Amino acid sequence: MFRHLGKCLVQSVRSNLTPSAKTYNPIAVSALRYSSKKEESDEEFDARYEAYFNRPNIDEWEIRKGMNDLQGMDLVPEPKIIIAALKACRRLNDYALAVRFLEGVKDKCGIRVKEIYPYILQEIRPTLDELGVLTPEEMGYDKPELWMPDVFEKPMFRGKSS
Repeated sequence: MFRHLGKCLVQSVRSNLTPSAKTYNPIAVSALRYSSKKEESDEEFDARYEAYFNRPNIDEWEIRKGMNDLQGMDLVPEPKIIIAALKACRRLNDYALAVRFLEGVKDKCGIRVKEIYPYILQEIRPTLDELGVLTPEEMGYDKPELWMPDVFEKPMFRGKSS
């Protein structure tokens, strides 16, 4: 999992605090309190999101909320989280959301998409086959709908030129 934590924020907040008890920035103090909580390990994070998507009574809004939260973070979700999310989509018969989530996962891979995305597909392939979910590439969504060849790449007329 790829995470980016801004630890410089804590230092900048601490430098904004004044020694006087009368003058302090309440926003800086709340940010300092928030940043001092125990950092969650990668395993705990994965287990939390996996348990979130594996809840039997999860509804459409909660699935979208969890997926949106994952998309807002600076990370690529682990395959076990993706599998749990796909199974949650299947429990609610929301095929479109499953495909859309796969598109979002591919987008989160960023410039390393050729390294990370094939690995993710390899890991989740048995689940995709079990659920009958096609990837966006298998559906042709990676190409524009009205794609036509560029007219300037090939000559239109192949007759004799005078």
